Amino acid sequence: MPTIDAEGVPEAWRAPLGRSLAIFQVGESGEGRIVREIERSRLGGIDADYRAALKLFVKEEGRHARILAAMVRALGGSLRRTAWTDRLFVHGRRLLGLRLKLLVLLAAEVIGIGFYGLLAGRLGGCPIGQVLREICGDEEAHLEFHCAFFRLQTASPWRRALFSAAWFAVAAAACAVVLIDHRPTLRALAIDGAPRRLWGLVVAVRRRVCADGVAAAAPGRASVAA
Repeated sequence: MPTIDAEGVPEAWRAPLGRSLAIFQVGESGEGRIVREIERSRLGGIDADYRAALKLFVKEEGRHARILAAMVRALGGSLRRTAWTDRLFVHGRRLLGLRLKLLVLLAAEVIGIGFYGLLAGRLGGCPIGQVLREICGDEEAHLEFHCAFFRLQTASPWRRALFSAAWFAVAAAACAVVLIDHRPTLRALAIDGAPRRLWGLVVAVRRRVCADGVAAAAPGRASVAA
């Protein structure tokens, strides 16, 4: 666990930043249900290696939750038991089949990379900004893990078209929810360009999943990190 303190964070930023991080902390805390579903699944592309990797993914998200909790406390904020955005994501996953549940997890990675990256860019080199950059690095690896799964699921043109339609619908809803819920933080930190940044990541993910040939085999991190 990194050492975290609020040094370098202006006083006026601490309350809205702490609120946003507390909301994200709830979302990073509980993915155990999907592990149990994957254990029972016979879906193509899910094997023993995938199941083991998914368990490690969930553990790392749990670590992120603990780091975010430390950030919230350092900023003088309070942790939450739940958040309406998290409930929306959870209920949405439960209404859908396994593939679409994993699609929601993919959307959550895009939101994490985009939002944490925007905050880190504004916070600069202070401890919380540095740790948010580290979390972004983890999330980029998580993103590629989920993209690799969906590349296996979209081998034919009609499957890629179906993925694209579902992905843009789910990702657009996720982006809208987050931009509405975290608008006070974006305003307080004077962060511009959040919609453009998030949608750019959404489009990049579609390219990574639906690309053909060499691009699909080795998409590279730069396409999302750029």
